[in-house]
Amino acid sequence: MISFILYVNDGDGVRAGDAIPVSVTRKHVRNLNLRIHRDGSVVLSMPMGMPAGRAQEFLDRRAAWIRKNVDSRLKRAAVQDLLAGQGASTYPLWGESVEVPDGGKLTLDEVDEIYREELARRLPETVMWMESQVGAHASSWKIRAMATRWGSCTPKTGAIRINTRLAAYPPECLSYVVAHELAHLLEPTHNARFHAIVARAIPNEPEIRARMRKPPVG
Repeated sequence: MISFILYVNDGDGVRAGDAIPVSVTRKHVRNLNLRIHRDGSVVLSMPMGMPAGRAQEFLDRRAAWIRKNVDSRLKRAAVQDLLAGQGASTYPLWGESVEVPDGGKLTLDEVDEIYREELARRLPETVMWMESQVGAHASSWKIRAMATRWGSCTPKTGAIRINTRLAAYPPECLSYVVAHELAHLLEPTHNARFHAIVARAIPNEPEIRARMRKPPVG
């Protein structure tokens, strides 16, 4: 077997250092086979004689699907790994590890409730600042537990939804997601104008996006 690394780029404003690495192995197979593991790693098996350019084209065509599934797996694992079994004596909050008092343990539902309360407390101030930076105003904000997205927006109504588990990550991650969704009120697609709007509000956007693909603490 021959192994090497390719990087998938969705062509949608992905900045340097934000591409997804893919471990590629040449095998005696007939077709390209793509797998995304629980830890977010991406593996591609390809026929022995196939040019690497064909594999790169294959990855780039599926970039949006790959990114969505990588993010989904990382978000599920990030909190659930810490709360496996009978619960957790520590949990991530705003990028720091918090210890449960008196040696107690919390279930995933209990931690999610903490996240909901924390996000409700911090969100108004973050929204006020980011609205001034982006130049857009949402009609409503809702906090929800979402499996595959950090946030979502309905441009026609101006409604924005934020994932409760953002409270596990450093506060700048919340600011980025708020700015990202607000930018969609001005530009629904992920084109160059959209990314320029986000970049004005969040100059270190690439670093934050990379941070959000890692576990909350560490």
